[in-house]
Order: sequence, then structure tokens, then C-alpha cells
Amino acid sequence: MTRRTRSDAMAGVGVYDQLEKVLQDVIAPDLHAIRADVRSLDQKIDGADAKLTTKIDGVDAKLTTKIDGLDARLTTKMDGVDARLTTKIDALGDKVDDLDVRLTTKIDSLRTETVSLKGELLAEIRRVDIRIDGVDRELRTAIDIRERLAALEARRVS
Repeated sequence: MTRRTRSDAMAGVGVYDQLEKVLQDVIAPDLHAIRADVRSLDQKIDGADAKLTTKIDGVDAKLTTKIDGLDARLTTKMDGVDARLTTKIDALGDKVDDLDVRLTTKIDSLRTETVSLKGELLAEIRRVDIRIDGVDRELRTAIDIRERLAALEARRVS
């Protein structure tokens, strides 16, 4: 094992001091310059971020305005179509109601006429039935008369 002496220790301290001086003289200014560059880049990034945010907000505002305008126009057109359809549907409803009233009136009229014709037909059938009964009586009477005449003639001839 080697032993260090005081002069070796002093020499080590001298190297340390020299190394520290080199670091302070050469590297420290570069580190400060790098820090300054980093700060400058941070400021540029912050500026670019602010500009980008402003532009995005502007585009968002324009899109919102255009979308709201389109929505308003579409709503107006849809309301117009809805109003026209409602008018046409109401008109069709009125026509259907009118047709229903007319059909109901005609059906009621046909029922009344049918009932009337049925009454007339029944009255005519009764009249014809009474007449048939009268003709039937007359026919029986005629047959009876003929049979009696035949019987009388047969008696007379005999």
C-alpha cells in the first residue's frame, strides 16, 4: 500500500483547484449561455402557445358563429316545412271530415229509402196476397159451380 504524504495531498488539492478553475472559466459560461438559450426557447414556446391559443380561439369562435347561423337557418326552414305540412294535413283532415259527413248522409238517406221501399214492398205483397186469396175464392166458387152444373147436366141427361 502506498502512503500519501502531505505534499501529495497538497498536490491533489492543487489539481482540484485547477479543475474547479477550469470548470468555472470554461464550462460555467457555457452553462449560463445554455440556461439563457433555454429561457429564450421557453419564452418563444410560450409566445407560440399564446398565438396558437389565440388562433384556435378565433377559429372556434368563427365555427361557433357559422354553426349557429346554419342551425338558425335550418330551424327556420324546418319550421316552414312543418307549417306547410301542418296546413296540408289539416286541409286533408277537413276533406276527410267532409267526406265522412257526406258518406254518413248518403248512407242514412239510403237506409231511409231502403226502409221506405221495404214498407212499400211489404204493402204490395200484402195487397197481392189478398188479391190471390180473392182469386182463389173465386176459382173455388167457379169450380164448385162447374161441378154442380156438371152434376145437374149429368142428372138431366140420365
